[in-house]
Order: sequence, then structure tokens, then C-alpha cells
Amino acid sequence: MTGDPFAACRPRLLGIAYGMLGELSEAEDVVQDAWLRWDGADREAVRNPEAFLVTVTTRLALARLRSARARREVYVGPWLPEPLLVDPETPETRAIEAERLSLALLGALERLNPVERAVLVLRDAFDLEYAEIADALDRSPAGVRQIAKRARDRAGDAGRGREVSEEERERLAAAFMAASLDGDVERLRELLAADAVMYSDGGGVVRAARRPVYGADKIARFMVGVQRKDAFPDDPVYTPVRVNGDPGVRMDSAVEGFLGIVAVEVAEGAVQCVRFFVNPERFPVPTGRSE
Repeated sequence: MTGDPFAACRPRLLGIAYGMLGELSEAEDVVQDAWLRWDGADREAVRNPEAFLVTVTTRLALARLRSARARREVYVGPWLPEPLLVDPETPETRAIEAERLSLALLGALERLNPVERAVLVLRDAFDLEYAEIADALDRSPAGVRQIAKRARDRAGDAGRGREVSEEERERLAAAFMAASLDGDVERLRELLAADAVMYSDGGGVVRAARRPVYGADKIARFMVGVQRKDAFPDDPVYTPVRVNGDPGVRMDSAVEGFLGIVAVEVAEGAVQCVRFFVNPERFPVPTGRSE
């Protein structure tokens, strides 16, 4: 590796930390701490800078994740991973999107313990060899293989939506948002999978559903009800965005500023999951927003 090893590895390190923590702001702090470790390291003793940086980042993220889990357990309402609005001008967001760190995958990873999550992120998202992961976690390659198998069984399949073309996902998501704005309950029922689920991350700060909403009928009625109850200002601006590779909409107001993000997960010809991100304390300035 020539040039500055840390600069070359930074997008990858940020992706690893984000995959493990589900929060980009926390991931950025981890990468900054990793840089401090790198800056103070004996460079002549580091035979493989990338392996060193991946190990440091993984261990720092593990420590943060263990402390974060306690906070998430008492969070008001569903805790959702921080959405990544992909900015084509930012290498870090392009790198994270390239690893397919979808909201569905990040949500599935929440079922795992910290070590299981680290193994699955490093192996399945970033294609590290088992021996490399074993070095990072100070475990045996055989043990890491067992952890990976157990983690996959617990996390389930979070990639089914990727089998749908991007054009189809965009079309269904646009139709879903249009039907929501029009208050068309019947159309929403047609677009939603029968077993669809909706999550709202309000954190108790703003009005939002504190429990997941299950089923096409209930979600359709909820979406229309939100419009009728004037949950948003009279001047909302809806901007299409890509959220962790999925279609979505950013909502803004000229008066109140950023209102939230809606991400739509599509699979098997229907909307499978809708995620609202409206907690201003967690998402005050969404990543990728251009001023």
C-alpha cells in the first residue's frame, strides 16, 4: 500500500464501523479514534497497515456497541439504524452503499450479539477471510466460522429485496408515496405486501407510532391518517433520495426545516417495509444533504 494507508482505508473503515454500529455519527467517531491509534503507532512495527487499521476499528466499534445496546433497550419506540443518504460526490457513502449495507440488513444485525455482528459484517459485507477476522477478534478461524454460521441463522435473509430491479423498486416506491399523499387507502393496500411492517423512529420526541404496525390494511390506514391529522406543516417539500440503496423521500419545510425521511423496502413485487425517521435528536442533519 502506497501513500497514506489511513486515507486509503478510511472509506472501508467507516463502512465497517457503520455496519457494526448502525449509526454514521458513531462510526465517524470510531474512525477518528482509529486514526489516533494509527498516529501513535510504531509504523515500522506494523507489517500490514490495512489489517492493523481494520483490527483497531473493529475492536473500537465492539466496545461502543456493547455500551450502546443498553441505551437502545430503553429507547422510546422502535430504534432504527441511522439512514444513509447516498451522496455520489462522497467516497465514504459510495463505499458503504457498495457493500450493500441496507436498512433491512442493519435491522437484522440488531438481533445479534456484538461479536456475531462483527463477524457477519466483516465476512458477508466486507469479504474478509476467516483468518483475518480471527486476528481482528483474537479468536481461532474455526471459532469464527461457527460464529458466522450461528449469526446467519439468527439474522435470517435480509437481502431478498435486492433481487428486484432498481427500476421496479423506484416505480413501486413512487406509487406508494403518491397513494399516501392522495389518501388512497385501496391503492396502498394493493401496493403493500399482506405481511408488510412499518416502523417509526420518533424516540418519544415527536409524535410517531411507538410500536411496529403490521399488515397492509393497518399500514394503509396509518399512512392516510398521518396526512389527515396534519402531522406535518402545510408547506412540506418531498425530495426523492436513495437511502442505503433503497428508494425514499426526504421531507423538509421552509419554516421548520428538516422533517424526516421515509425509506421504502420493496421485494417480490410489493412494498415489504416502510421506515419513518423523524426523531430530530437523532437525525437533525441527514447525511448527503446539500445546502
